[in-house]
Amino acid sequence: MHALDILGDPVRRRILELLAEGERSAGDIGEVIQREFGISQPAVSQHLRVLRDSGFTTVRPDGARRVYAVDPSPLAAANAWFDPFRRYWQPHFDALGTELARGRRARRLAHESEADAAASVTPEPAQTDPAPEPHEEEHEEET
Repeated sequence: MHALDILGDPVRRRILELLAEGERSAGDIGEVIQREFGISQPAVSQHLRVLRDSGFTTVRPDGARRVYAVDPSPLAAANAWFDPFRRYWQPHFDALGTELARGRRARRLAHESEADAAASVTPEPAQTDPAPEPHEEEHEEET
């Protein structure tokens, strides 16, 4: 079975998405898949078996549990199949990357500009009225 035949099924794609986050037990996978797709536990087990038999997943025992993980090797075959078609979307991804970089640069420069402006504005010292100096009386009292 070709890698894309395996990936063509939405349940198997979802299982691989879950496993891309890290190892999961068959029970954990079953709970998510049953809830999201409304299929039985035996149906989930069948999808796990197809993924395991086709090399997309590995499984190891952990006590009474079976723990699944992604094996990336078959994904390379799917990736290679897409090579002749990348020219259709790669320029769009490149342009998106350029626009994202421009946006990050603009935000960084604006932040630096704001920080520079804040640093260059020094608060003016508060003006207080000086305490009145004592004046000598203009007229001395005559005794």
